Amino acid sequence: MNIQSLRVFLLLALVMASSAFAETRPNVVIFLADDAGWGDYSRNGNTQVSTPHIDSIARDGVTLDRFYVCPVCAPTRAEFLTGRYHPRTGVYGVSTGQERMSLDERTIADAFKTAGYATGAFGKWHNGSQWPYHPMARGFDEYYGYTSGHWGEYFDPPLEHNGKPVRAKGYIVDACTDQALDFIERNHKSPFLCYVPFTTPHSPWAVPEQNWNLFKNKPIDQRGSQPDQEDIDQTRCALAMIENQDGNVGRVLKALDDHGIAENTIVLYFSDNGPNSWRWNGGMKGRKGTTDEAAVLRDQLTAEVATWREEVNVASLANKPRKTEKSNGVDPRPIPVGYREFPRTWLPARDGEPNGSVQRSSSAPNCSYFVNWRTVDDRLTWEIDLHTTGNYEVEILYTCPEADAGSTIELSFQEHKLSGKVTPGWDPPLYRNQDTIPRPPAESQMKEFRPLRLGVMHLTEGRGELSIRATAVPRKSVMDLRAMTLTLVESRAE
Repeated sequence: MNIQSLRVFLLLALVMASSAFAETRPNVVIFLADDAGWGDYSRNGNTQVSTPHIDSIARDGVTLDRFYVCPVCAPTRAEFLTGRYHPRTGVYGVSTGQERMSLDERTIADAFKTAGYATGAFGKWHNGSQWPYHPMARGFDEYYGYTSGHWGEYFDPPLEHNGKPVRAKGYIVDACTDQALDFIERNHKSPFLCYVPFTTPHSPWAVPEQNWNLFKNKPIDQRGSQPDQEDIDQTRCALAMIENQDGNVGRVLKALDDHGIAENTIVLYFSDNGPNSWRWNGGMKGRKGTTDEAAVLRDQLTAEVATWREEVNVASLANKPRKTEKSNGVDPRPIPVGYREFPRTWLPARDGEPNGSVQRSSSAPNCSYFVNWRTVDDRLTWEIDLHTTGNYEVEILYTCPEADAGSTIELSFQEHKLSGKVTPGWDPPLYRNQDTIPRPPAESQMKEFRPLRLGVMHLTEGRGELSIRATAVPRKSVMDLRAMTLTLVESRAE
């Protein structure tokens, strides 16, 4: 992301938090699209899509037509939230912990919260899952969505609300927007920051039927810069996702009007990188993941901006670079566990290491699960940093064919161990109601995982390897494992 643009964002945060604006502090609404290209909007010349609500932000506000972002998601998000180049924030990847912002970073949400704003985020976070990387530890009072890089379930998805698991109803973008609207309803009489990082048009290719019906047979006349690599159905689905997103932007803008606060609300809209498929993008070369201009240029960032003072000192943006360890696998920084203010720690397969014959369900880790667990020599491990000595309730999300149920498993950390059995069997089919068109092969086909409570385990403060293995495998396999959770239920000194 262009540092000059980032300075504008940070400047806005500082100005809004200053006492000089105390009487007329505007609200701020930030929409962030995921994998949308410059050419995905009717305002930018796409004649095959209709985006009147997003276009209205550009029409009535300020447009930046030299706005550069990173070629992939998490680095852009960290830069936006902090106003600093992503290597300085500790973010150097998009999965397996590499997407986490270092804990000494201060976010725009921190600044607004300090200034007395209500702060909420609703959608894709992608800068750390566990406390204190979680959005509620980075300046947001409220969070609804998912913290992973991409999500494999767009209809009736499993999400979280303030750290607790919930099952949404309907389409994921609609559900997250519903929560943003509820936040605005509860906070419209005082200043608020509402961050809505959309899921779309990131794959998997899934969109509500009413949006797809407008595109499924539509001729695509505007083609990408490499038409031989363009998948027309992917283009159709991406544009259908954009139209759905535009409708949700319209719902939020209408809520601002209905509450009479539109004139006192700054609205930003931008995308985290270029398009995720080869499709029309105004003639620019490249796509997401490349360094060509199509991957990093957005002129759709807009703002209904009042006045800001250019004399505010933002020299702190140029802090010295941070040295970060790098790994081709899981990030070597341990996962923090055991904070009293956030007792439930989510340990997904994404953040763990498979050992032995165990594999991930796909090459893209973000929404994967562990499969092919067959022998007593196989292990799953997470490097953790346990902050509080005490008793922890242990639960796993699993599936297991009924014929294979009964394996004995053992969880260990330092000298502590907990054993349990994988029973009853639970072997649901892969979802067949999620995808509008087939998802990329690198993305996992999902299914319904059930919780299995292993029991309560006493753990002692310290850093080390949390390991789970099978001590007896009476049949063909142990289980497929989606995640483990450790919940602090009682803390005490040794």
